[in-house]
Amino acid sequence: MFQAQHLTKSFGDLVLFEDLSFSIERGEKIGLIARNGNGKTTLMNILTGIDSPDSGEVIYQNGIRRAYLPQLPQVLPGSTVLETCFGHNDEMTSLIARWEEASARGDGKRMEELLPEMDALGAWEYEQCAREILTRLHLDDLHRTTDNLSGGELKRIALAGTLIGNPELLFLDEPTNHLDLDVIEWLEGYLSHQQIGLLLVTHDRYFLDRVCNRILELDNKQLYAYKGNYEYYLNKREERLKATERETSRAANLLRREAEWMHRRPQARGTKAKSRIDAFYELKEKAQPRHRDETLHLSEQGRYIGNKIFEAHKVCKAFGDRTILSDFDYIFSRYDKVGIVGPNGVGKTTFLRLLLGEEEPDSGYFDVGETVRFGYYSQKGMQFDENKRVIEAVQDIAEVIRNEKDGTTLSASALLTQFLFPPEKQYTPIHKLSGGEQRRLYLCTVLMKNPNFLILDEPTNDLDILTLNVLENYLSEFKGCVLVVSHDRFFMDKVVNHLFTFEGNGIVKDFPGNYTQYREYKQQEEAERQTVESSPSTRKAESEKPRTDAAERPRKLTFKEKQELERLEAELPKLEKEKAELESRMSSGTMATDELLTAGDRIAALIEEIDSKGMRWLELSDI
Repeated sequence: MFQAQHLTKSFGDLVLFEDLSFSIERGEKIGLIARNGNGKTTLMNILTGIDSPDSGEVIYQNGIRRAYLPQLPQVLPGSTVLETCFGHNDEMTSLIARWEEASARGDGKRMEELLPEMDALGAWEYEQCAREILTRLHLDDLHRTTDNLSGGELKRIALAGTLIGNPELLFLDEPTNHLDLDVIEWLEGYLSHQQIGLLLVTHDRYFLDRVCNRILELDNKQLYAYKGNYEYYLNKREERLKATERETSRAANLLRREAEWMHRRPQARGTKAKSRIDAFYELKEKAQPRHRDETLHLSEQGRYIGNKIFEAHKVCKAFGDRTILSDFDYIFSRYDKVGIVGPNGVGKTTFLRLLLGEEEPDSGYFDVGETVRFGYYSQKGMQFDENKRVIEAVQDIAEVIRNEKDGTTLSASALLTQFLFPPEKQYTPIHKLSGGEQRRLYLCTVLMKNPNFLILDEPTNDLDILTLNVLENYLSEFKGCVLVVSHDRFFMDKVVNHLFTFEGNGIVKDFPGNYTQYREYKQQEEAERQTVESSPSTRKAESEKPRTDAAERPRKLTFKEKQELERLEAELPKLEKEKAELESRMSSGTMATDELLTAGDRIAALIEEIDSKGMRWLELSDI
């Protein structure tokens, strides 16, 4: 589908990668892994034509449909959801956009005019796929403008537009950021079943494991390929690093022996001596460790936390008719590790702001213990002065950092080194850091204050996987409380021991377990509900209910149901007409055998579709 050949890219003296070559075939789903600042996004930009390499080239198969979802998608100001999602220039997408627009307006006449075009292009399957994507991504109001939408809403709109284009080759940069967990799980299944080429950058390890069948690791300017999923990659990477260490160790032992010979200052008069001197310098290069210590060092040094920590008493909060909390009660215990889950817009971030005192409750109160010191890692990040250097951002908080547990001190420079900012990078202007490096610097400024109650809002966004592993271990051993909002299921499973589940309408439940256990519980609950509903006794009880029950609970069609009813009213007559015409042609005796077979298959499909849509029309008409 495409080939990257001998790609090299650098910025000044910083070489991101050199002489990279790889390809993607149909059905290959590749996860691209690298540390922050090592060039993942730059490589994606080169592959998609946004940037160009210093040398090398990217060759695409002729006529291939490709699409790119960047980490921070841009949409045209003032554009509608419909325009953004269907903004492709091909005939099929343009037709579907006109159909969806007429459907959203309830314009039956326009829909009737478009039916022949939809039939001629065979657009119904495509329209059904596009509608499923819109529904799964919770995009119901297609005429809403994209101005003033949240990051999560913009990401869903951009993702919908990317998928609706029906690409054969897809590039995704952090597609799960800002998405609800149910949307992430749907996207996993969708991508897994598509026969496309995929190159994916994500910190979501469950997503990598379930979607990708190949991993590329960008490390030390080179690309390493692993034919398997994320778990396979972890095992094989460890084997590679151990082999490299053994090779380096053997070279170092040999180097010591050759160094003694060099110290005797041999004269390179003969060819043999000169060759040995040249080999010495090659050996010296091999004996250099390929990997300096690039592991984030987080030492647990939170200050003492007392018996009384944090209590919430009958807390209520609402914005107009939207209830966030209703009589919320909870008493935090020492070393509580709590995850917060719930759909976007249900009030998770507002809840954190209430705990921090940045938002006032409508009623009820919070009681904070005297020894509690909060550390807040915001989803929006810290607003650094981007003209300042990295070390200045830390020195603005403290020149020297004191460990509350043992009284030892650490300079700002030494602390930054622990956070993977070596001395040569500490004087880099902040605006030159990658997004992940800026998030890592922000994490440094939070933890250097020695908090004992950490409140983390989407901490995994933009952090590389290896840094996340260290952060997870740190939080698991943290001698204080942790409250975290995250869509990263792997992270939640590793860190938290129970969950606050935001159900909507102010209801917050406490679930004892991690995210995977919660999902298993919900799936079991749903299976039991479906079993009960499908049982004969339930169906009999439903049929014997007095009709007045429905009258006592009247409801109206939702906006989406109105759209569906209007669309069905436009489609059903056309389907009946097509069926009647085919039956008439079949009975005329003028059709060839193969035409008769095709027409028979089509009539069978029409009957099934008419029955299904007719039943749905009856259901909606009765509301």
